[in-house]
Amino acid sequence: MSRLRVRRALLGLAALAATALTPMTSYAVESNDPIKIALFDWTSVNLNAKILGGILEKLGYTVEYPTADYLSSLTTGLTNGDLTVGVEFWDTTAGEAMKASDATGQTEKLGMLGPKAKEEWWYPAYMKEKCPGLPNWEALKDPKCAEAFSTPETAPKGRYLGGPVTWEGFDDERVVALDLPFTVVHAGTDAAMFAELDSAYQRKAPIMLWIYSPHWAPAKYEGEWVNFPEYTPECYTDPKWGGNPDKAYDCGKPHGEIWKYSWAGMKDKWPVAYKVAKAYQIDTAELNKLSGQVDLEGKSLDEVAASWIAANEAKWKAWAQ
Repeated sequence: MSRLRVRRALLGLAALAATALTPMTSYAVESNDPIKIALFDWTSVNLNAKILGGILEKLGYTVEYPTADYLSSLTTGLTNGDLTVGVEFWDTTAGEAMKASDATGQTEKLGMLGPKAKEEWWYPAYMKEKCPGLPNWEALKDPKCAEAFSTPETAPKGRYLGGPVTWEGFDDERVVALDLPFTVVHAGTDAAMFAELDSAYQRKAPIMLWIYSPHWAPAKYEGEWVNFPEYTPECYTDPKWGGNPDKAYDCGKPHGEIWKYSWAGMKDKWPVAYKVAKAYQIDTAELNKLSGQVDLEGKSLDEVAASWIAANEAKWKAWAQ
């Protein structure tokens, strides 16, 4: 090959590299103001935020990632425009906050993320030997079973490790309503909760905790969710419903969908970004795998998100059409 041809080839490669490193320019950015995508305190939501934000950056938008409170983001941050998008609001924990947000008229429900939401008390399979009545919740009322889940700090009561207090979940109320001999302890962070699970599992130590799906944990660890009385809205609002006529929350946690929300002004200020946010979806298996890459393999959120964006270019380009 002649020197001229080599030079032309190198120039062509340089041009391709430059194109790959710069935002797409085929879309006119309607506003250079930053689109603010909320980060919360668990891995999957922050991965989804970084993937969606990375796509929007490829389209030329300016994106920021403020850390926000899960529930008040619905009723404050998104309603006043301090936040633009939140990508994971679970029917299991954010149902009331979503109703309040909808009532303001200042937010918009953008549709389902894709995975189904499940959150409940969970225990490793090796604990069933010490509490053979499980997964029926009534087995937990047996003092011997409760003691099997105890720690020196809670004995003779069992210990239940709940999520961070910002997640709510009403576990303290559930223990009272169902008269369970358990003490509720709240983890400081999502990461701390699963670090404690991993430590206990390796030692076959007693543990009962809040596990949710989508998440990598139910696939990595062998165990079961406790079967509580089936949730209905009345269980949370009407004490007369259920087995305890004097207390609400005498049932399990709700289950359902995971929803995306935006500030109502997004569709007018950033129409293409709004279209992408509405279209954005991911399936459970894929999200579990990506979350595991962060939590188990030590990859950064940005690294995992960038890999997904590169591998799914045709998909997200179609969302912007």
